[in-house]
Amino acid sequence: MYKIIGADQKEYGPVNADELRAWIGQGRANGQTLVMVENGPWKPLSSYPEFADALRTATASAPPSLSSSPLASPRASIETRTVQVPGILLIVAGAIGAMANSLNLLGHVLGRAFFQTQSSGNPELDNFVQIMSGSLGLLFYSFALALNVLVIVGGWRMTRLSNYGWCVAAAVVAVVPCLSPCCCLGVPPGIWALIILSRPEVKAAFENRAS
Repeated sequence: MYKIIGADQKEYGPVNADELRAWIGQGRANGQTLVMVENGPWKPLSSYPEFADALRTATASAPPSLSSSPLASPRASIETRTVQVPGILLIVAGAIGAMANSLNLLGHVLGRAFFQTQSSGNPELDNFVQIMSGSLGLLFYSFALALNVLVIVGGWRMTRLSNYGWCVAAAVVAVVPCLSPCCCLGVPPGIWALIILSRPEVKAAFENRAS
């Protein structure tokens, strides 16, 4: 049994092979229509050899209803446009976080080199400040900077429909408040990116670009 994604981004089916061939003949599906078989990956209809003859016949006859049918396949550019905005917002959030943490790192290094930590009179607070002004603080800001870079790279790859797993990881990092660039700045674009990345037609677009 087969399911397809229509131009309205809705799933149709399940239908058997003969019914799908009928849709092809009616111009309701074409070679670029995304198709799934038995919970498998979404792939273009043209990648299924059992429909090659039906697709050749449909292409030769060029039915006029193809462009207006609700089941006609969405163009690849639709998926590309869909990922552009959340991907760019991830890049912006990651860049702001990277700049902030770079300044924190610079201040940390300069503070250790030129300034002596003053006592506040509270031993516990002084101990915490001493720890954060030492190697632990350096590791903390370095780790935060690395996460910001991950978000930037993930956003850039998302705009190019490249490396689906990295994009999901970047979106997850952006959503987690303690890891998100500049506290919660990355949360909205991270949530948006996860929603977009969960769409079957977007997953299929990543797979098709990788193949």
